[in-house]
Amino acid sequence: MVREAKERFPELGSCSFDKGFYSPENRKELQEAMDFVILPKKGKLSLRDKEVEHSEAFVQGKKKHSAVESAINALENHGLDRCPDHGMEGFTRYAALAALARNLQILGHMIQQKEAKRQKRLEKIWKNRKQARLRLAA
Repeated sequence: MVREAKERFPELGSCSFDKGFYSPENRKELQEAMDFVILPKKGKLSLRDKEVEHSEAFVQGKKKHSAVESAINALENHGLDRCPDHGMEGFTRYAALAALARNLQILGHMIQQKEAKRQKRLEKIWKNRKQARLRLAA
């Protein structure tokens, strides 16, 4: 799978996996194919493995992996958990629609946040004006 991805995207320099994928053979094979591999090891770490897994680049790669997992989960929540369409064309269409649904949700959330900020600002302005009128009346 990694070799195919590297062929399609030659600029791909790193890949990340879950702990369950670790084996010495997998690590060796992946390091031959990629520049940088994020492949956490299960259990107690040797000093060398601990040094690798606590390096800045490895930690950043794990954070990116978490972000990708989060995005995948969001897509699954927007219909990509099951694809009722058949064939690669149907799957491609379905995946594109799930991504569109997620993007629309993100845009909607951004609009809501912007509107809430605007409302809060307006409330503050009206409150200040009301206090100023009360002071002038007194």
